[in-house]
Amino acid sequence: MPHLSPFTPAERWESAKAAVAGGLAAGLLSLGLLLAIRFSHSIEAVAIRHLFTELTDWTLLANLAIAALSGSLFALTYRYAVRQDSNPQLKTGVVTAFTLVRGLAQVDVDSAIAQLNFWPIFMACGESLVLFGGSAIVLETAFAKRWLKPFGTNLYNPQIDGEMMMQNSQK
Repeated sequence: MPHLSPFTPAERWESAKAAVAGGLAAGLLSLGLLLAIRFSHSIEAVAIRHLFTELTDWTLLANLAIAALSGSLFALTYRYAVRQDSNPQLKTGVVTAFTLVRGLAQVDVDSAIAQLNFWPIFMACGESLVLFGGSAIVLETAFAKRWLKPFGTNLYNPQIDGEMMMQNSQK
């Protein structure tokens, strides 16, 4: 008897689309945050000219690559965890878990606690919350507009697609 796997080629394609959407969302949000931080530190007109030359800085490129990869992995996990469930605790739980893991990993927590300086922890977790919360909003919007489909959706069944579209239009 053949093993029926829910990981069909159509599901894999939807996962790839979700990963790209999450990676792009997180990458663009990260770029916006990094530019805002750099711009806020360089209000002078001369420094603004140097702002654009610093965009090729390896640190910036590495941050963007890490944010995009994190966003892609988040999107895959979010799609598989949430599926067709409308439970808000599940959705926020996935966002919170990724936020805490990424945010706390970026900070030397021992030093922050020893100095009673929790600002780096709040900043790193805040940045991660913006990245993953923004990516979740992008994914939820894509699910609602039917650009992406949640995991477990029968991708080629017009009856199910029609029922889901009617449910979405009634909300």
